[in-house]
Amino acid sequence: MSASPTTPHEKTLHMNLEPGFYGTLAEIGAGQEVARWFFRVGGASGTVAKSMSAYDMTFSDAIYGTAKRYVSEDRLNEMLDHEYSLLLDRLNGKRGDNTRFFVFADTVAARGYRTSSACHAWIGVRLQMEPGGALNDVVIHCHLLDRETVQQQEAVGILGVNLIYAVYALWRDLDAMLESLFDGLGQDRLEIDMFRMSGPDLAMHDNRVASLSLVRKGLCKAVLFSPEGTVLQPSDVFYKRPILLERGSFRPVNRLHVDMLKCGQDAFAGISGSEQDKPIGVMEISMHNLLDADGSIDLEDYLNRIDAIGAIGSHVLVSDLGEFYKLQQYLVRYTSNAIGIVLGVPLLRELFDEKYYEDLAGGILEAFGRLFKNRLRLYVYPFSEDGGGTKQARDLDIPIHLRHLHLFLMENRHIVDLPVDAGQAVPSVPSFRLLEWIRSGDVRWKQYVPEKVATLIVEAKLFGCSD
Repeated sequence: MSASPTTPHEKTLHMNLEPGFYGTLAEIGAGQEVARWFFRVGGASGTVAKSMSAYDMTFSDAIYGTAKRYVSEDRLNEMLDHEYSLLLDRLNGKRGDNTRFFVFADTVAARGYRTSSACHAWIGVRLQMEPGGALNDVVIHCHLLDRETVQQQEAVGILGVNLIYAVYALWRDLDAMLESLFDGLGQDRLEIDMFRMSGPDLAMHDNRVASLSLVRKGLCKAVLFSPEGTVLQPSDVFYKRPILLERGSFRPVNRLHVDMLKCGQDAFAGISGSEQDKPIGVMEISMHNLLDADGSIDLEDYLNRIDAIGAIGSHVLVSDLGEFYKLQQYLVRYTSNAIGIVLGVPLLRELFDEKYYEDLAGGILEAFGRLFKNRLRLYVYPFSEDGGGTKQARDLDIPIHLRHLHLFLMENRHIVDLPVDAGQAVPSVPSFRLLEWIRSGDVRWKQYVPEKVATLIVEAKLFGCSD
């Protein structure tokens, strides 16, 4: 066995040979692939107190309680709660003084014979970092991308082993934890779209930083945060909902950004009438807008942006989906309802730049064909020019050979102009100017940002705010 285990065989053997690490493996769906690794390498009796699976819904409900959805975070938490409680009740008095207890659980929807639904998994581990210590949880959600059931089962088994070992041995090093999750797995086999830690020992890590690392390392396409900064699983928020998204750098979010989203919501209203189908507003930051000139990311600045957006009650999506059509493909994974993207005239002008589509065989036509499907619309906020005039989407200066394409999209309302007077009502200055004023103590910046955001910036000293 290598000094630093990287394969599932090495990792499970390492844990099996650790005398003070003991717990339960509970798996629903896709077989008992994680438990199989512990048993096949030998020495599992020193690590596994119990291995179980409850496939029948009646049995599962009898053990863990009735569930609305069996492959869900709620069911995963019920499994962790139940199994850990049993573990302590039965073994804490006997070996609690010298044992780190753990419970691993997963609930999986792998490819089946009778269903073509999405293949995904909720996976979690609860453990102590020292005997008698506090409880710490790590929960992840992943999409299974393999085409065959047996391959998906293998991927779940490897990922489960990687997760247990990461929290067991690498929990002090966040980057090492995240990178180890994909040991023995190609990024074409699964995608992790939620990673959340809790517990006193793991409080040293920020879940928002961990999520950004997943995106930056290419381990997922995007991550979603609630207004409170909690990491969310996108399908829990987006499922069958109309989505209105605004792209920007939001450094910081200002009154113009808020007005753009409000005007977009007004235009987007009426898509569906029920409260359940009320459009959800999201502000999205792409990795391109987070990178400094040298390709690095200022983590404090990144967290400041998320906090400021949360102050106005909006969800935040951080993505590595630079092209608009890729963003569309990501969103339709979660909803079959209408999608709207709010943007300004300058960004629309970039959208018609053909250099961004050189990697597509069909060029800009292929990109727009992918973008404007599934009822997607672009809502364009008017741009106030220095001379006092206002430019809209219909006024865009388009290369001659693309003008008929532009006209087609406008006439068929794939691109929609937002009201002109809305753009004249909200004064704005460039983001770099706002940052200069915030950092220098020039109070002029306060008139350009929402009151709640201004209060937060001052109280929490965001963006280098100076007294």
